[in-house]
Amino acid sequence: MKQYLDLQKDIEDYKDNEEALTATLLYHLCGLDPMILPQLDMSILQGIKEDLNGFLDNTDYPLQKFIQIDGLEYGFEPDLSNISYGAYLDITKFDELTIDTNWPYIMNILYRPIVKKTGALYAIEPYKGNADKDTDKWLDIDMEFHFGVFFYFLTLLMDLYQGILNSMKKQPNLPQGFKQILEESGKVTEQLKHSLMGTSLK
Repeated sequence: MKQYLDLQKDIEDYKDNEEALTATLLYHLCGLDPMILPQLDMSILQGIKEDLNGFLDNTDYPLQKFIQIDGLEYGFEPDLSNISYGAYLDITKFDELTIDTNWPYIMNILYRPIVKKTGALYAIEPYKGNADKDTDKWLDIDMEFHFGVFFYFLTLLMDLYQGILNSMKKQPNLPQGFKQILEESGKVTEQLKHSLMGTSLK
């Protein structure tokens, strides 16, 4: 993840220079020194670019509920519909739910040490408001893991939007206070919407 964040920073810095952007991608994702790029055959460079585009366009990463870090097993929040109020408040502090420098804090909220496990069922430690503790442990985790969490929420968002649209079509007379309910519970939805727009643009 540390490499990914460095890549994102460089992409932002060189977004207006296509040649520098290509060199940045090849450096971060392939380990190619920018100085050797002019020496590469055009067909080889084009082939590498096509492979990179295929990799970057992939959104098929599954959510992994468990992860071992330094001998401790962490589990994904098993009941998002009943997530603690403190955890919800801490997640909604961020403008966006996207993989940026705030992502390790969000991971600390969503993944907590497992205290009990029976078959497919498990329980994790209660949230103690410590999202800012030991965030560096997420920086060495493979991006496939992080993408699995991120795209899980984007898929939920799309399903939610579709469900709301279908519900509104079937029920033209909305219940009293429906708009207020959506506004009050829509903070995380709004954060994810910004992320989805950013992802689509990239």
